[in-house]
Amino acid sequence: MTGRSRNDAGQAFPIYIVMVAGLLFLVFAFFAVGKASALRNGAQGAADAAALAAAQQNREDFEAPFLASLPGDMLEQFLQAHAVYGCPAAKALAAANQAKLTGCWPTLGGHRDQIKVEVKGRKPVDSSVIPRTKRMYAKATATAIVEFRCPGWKALDFNDDGVKDLYIFNCQGAGMVEIAPGSPPPWSEVSKILYDVHLVDN
Repeated sequence: MTGRSRNDAGQAFPIYIVMVAGLLFLVFAFFAVGKASALRNGAQGAADAAALAAAQQNREDFEAPFLASLPGDMLEQFLQAHAVYGCPAAKALAAANQAKLTGCWPTLGGHRDQIKVEVKGRKPVDSSVIPRTKRMYAKATATAIVEFRCPGWKALDFNDDGVKDLYIFNCQGAGMVEIAPGSPPPWSEVSKILYDVHLVDN
């Protein structure tokens, strides 16, 4: 009886080892999946921040050409044909969020410009149980919009000399703003009323 019990125990030991090894594999696999998910979320956050930074940089860069277009009543021409850029700001924000900017595509859209970015996380998944993860990095894309939300405006020429002295903008959902080209208010204040910056689905 004792010999049989020892024999049964000896046969069960390899099965126990296999079960423990299987459980350990599952634990490491779940850990790798969780790490990959966390890295993916981090990359998406970096992409969102980079796209928004690029859009906000564009809004800031609009100040000089926007104001220069007002006296000669050339605002609509500016809105339809202006530079759209912001990739340096996107690159900086991606780096600040542990990611690398791998693509940046600004698109002129008149009253509604678009900037799409792509980033790659700097940390690999690097799982010991899943092959080829040492070079597997999380990637994500995001798209931001810079939208001029004041389609209706009045341009007033007090002296009838062909030079506009005052613009009154009625901006959807943001209120009203007045800009005198000769003494404009701080751009940091009026730009947030004139232009909306937000993320959109890719």
